Amino acid sequence: MQILLTRPADAPRQDLAAYREAGGFAAWNRAQELGPDGVLDLVEQAGLLGRGGASFPAARKWRIAAANVADQKYVVANGGEHEPGSEKDKHLVAKYPHAVLEGILLCCFATGATKGYLYLIEDMAEQIAAAEQALAELRDTGLLAFDIEIHRAPTTYVAGEETAAIDSIEGGAGKPKEKPPYPGEAGVHGKPTTVNNVETLAHVPFIVREGADAYRAIGTSDSPGTMLFTLGAEVNEPGVYELPFGATYRDLIEGCGGGTKSGRAVRAILPAMSSAFLGAEHLDTAIAHETLRPLGSSPGCGGVRLIEEGEDVVSRVADIAQFFMDEQCGQCPPCRMETNQLVHILAGVKAGKGPGYEAQIEKITTFARGRGRCSLIEMAAAPVVSAVKLFAADFAAAAGGE
Repeated sequence: MQILLTRPADAPRQDLAAYREAGGFAAWNRAQELGPDGVLDLVEQAGLLGRGGASFPAARKWRIAAANVADQKYVVANGGEHEPGSEKDKHLVAKYPHAVLEGILLCCFATGATKGYLYLIEDMAEQIAAAEQALAELRDTGLLAFDIEIHRAPTTYVAGEETAAIDSIEGGAGKPKEKPPYPGEAGVHGKPTTVNNVETLAHVPFIVREGADAYRAIGTSDSPGTMLFTLGAEVNEPGVYELPFGATYRDLIEGCGGGTKSGRAVRAILPAMSSAFLGAEHLDTAIAHETLRPLGSSPGCGGVRLIEEGEDVVSRVADIAQFFMDEQCGQCPPCRMETNQLVHILAGVKAGKGPGYEAQIEKITTFARGRGRCSLIEMAAAPVVSAVKLFAADFAAAAGGE
């Protein structure tokens, strides 16, 4: 069963009439009967986890904001998708904006917020246009119970982090802030703010409309519901696909994507650029937090990338390290050091400069762990550290036959 993508991927934007015909805004009506606490309870009982990559329980964020008394509260729907390989937030806002907007309204209702922001990257022209049209439809029909503003964010990777989103909304450069305080305590303009990924919020109407048990009937016990995954040009049928947790990467890559375009076998899977690599033996492992966590990885944001037989693994990993070095914001010395050093070490491996790279990578990433304002330090380390272990022979050969 699908929760979000129930129409063909190439269909036009789902307008308000089509959304309501499919059950849209029945959740809003039910919320008025349940009250804010009832909505919060449902989201908690459903076990909804964040879909932006960190997988934090949504209800826990909501309760923090709801418990803080203030004359003004905010909700931020974070669509600042900037991770290469991930297109699911863009697709969701462009094609299904009303699911996101109803989710924002329900979150505002449950947490006591009076204003919502739809946070999009300034170059997302299609998504901004779709959201503007959807908001106009809600205003015209009187369904816009709270003010929702589209915020155009800078085109930087770190601007997608939740405190960076708050900084941008406040007029800053879109750089992460130190925590605590957490957004639920002091976010936009120092007021309690709930920041959720747009996909997370788009799940809420189903939960409120159908109930927590119906949501938990999809997926696994610890990872309920569905998730959006992006497949790129490596497969025959690239696109955004919705699968229940518990499906496998083989289901996604072969069943949805039609297999690799080259016909070559998959050697490894990168669940998202900021996750750890998985070997081909995990193609049939269930995609769920409780199954990937013991393997040192996670579903991340679902921007799946593949390593195929015959590829230059070291160069691929070096490119990933370069991305994180280019995108770190420069605020945290440990992050600048780690990302720069990873690029430098991998360049040495590619140049055949011999042994020592494993120990250097381990030392640098261990030192830097947890020392940044955001999680980019951990994101940059995960693919590199896992690759050095999984592709040990490739790295040794590139380094000069170690």
